[in-house]
Amino acid sequence: MKLLLVFNPTAAAGRAERLLPAVRRSLERFAVVDVIRTEGPGDAVRIVASAELSVYDGLIAAGGDGTLFEVLNGMYSQARSRHIPLGLIPVGTGNAFARDLGLLPGNWQKAVDLVRAGSLREVDVGRVETPDETYYFLNIVGAGLPVDAMKVAEKLKILGNTAYTVATLWCALKLTAYPMVIEIDGEKVHQDSMFVEVSNTRYTGTSFLIAPDAELDDGLLDVTLLGRLSRRRLLRLFPTIYRGRHVHYPEIRAFKGKEIRIIGPANLLLAPDGELTGRTPTTITCLKKDLRIFAPV
Repeated sequence: MKLLLVFNPTAAAGRAERLLPAVRRSLERFAVVDVIRTEGPGDAVRIVASAELSVYDGLIAAGGDGTLFEVLNGMYSQARSRHIPLGLIPVGTGNAFARDLGLLPGNWQKAVDLVRAGSLREVDVGRVETPDETYYFLNIVGAGLPVDAMKVAEKLKILGNTAYTVATLWCALKLTAYPMVIEIDGEKVHQDSMFVEVSNTRYTGTSFLIAPDAELDDGLLDVTLLGRLSRRRLLRLFPTIYRGRHVHYPEIRAFKGKEIRIIGPANLLLAPDGELTGRTPTTITCLKKDLRIFAPV
């Protein structure tokens, strides 16, 4: 087996750096490994976009959700015929996508074992089209509160895995709502909402079970909307997100669809897989079983 490992040493506020030697040794026990370290934002996209992927049996993203997002988009900038199996090693802060594979943040050895086992699973990929750009995601795209929380969490990374939770609660208490117009497979929904989340997988952030019914390979995206509510009601709802019980509150509306259009408000910033890029209006499409990943089957 020959692997291309794209490693982000700045993941988890720089704590990932010390793990590279051990990760590399573990992979080299069963594979020939080419290692490329990223040095800044956008590096992983450029590295993978220019790589000769056909000489590798797998492409491994080591970092957080943002690293995986960049590696995925680097590969999707190449022709589909050149796509190869994708693996991930969760050494970042959140690693929300990894949780759907049974991998907790920092559980890199189990992730290496999945690559060594060679079991492949076909999973859905989300495609986001905005007026200015097109990109792909594996985990989630949010607008409203998720964007506000990410901006605050970036300043709180010293808190580690709790940074996103603290930031989300802080921003949620402001009770900012946006006049959303969303179209799900042709059916329009109008609602003042604190957020919209379009999920391919179940988790977001570090451990929020935002879309408990989401499946990686059902050809559908899960849409979650949070309407207006009081501060007291919010404090009651917030803890239920960890176990997915928030969906039982009347302020939460949940849908499934193949194509989601966020029409309004215009110029609302989007947050895909731990990044901030793109603005509304946007069309988000589920590409059914479009990618092979190293995962339990």
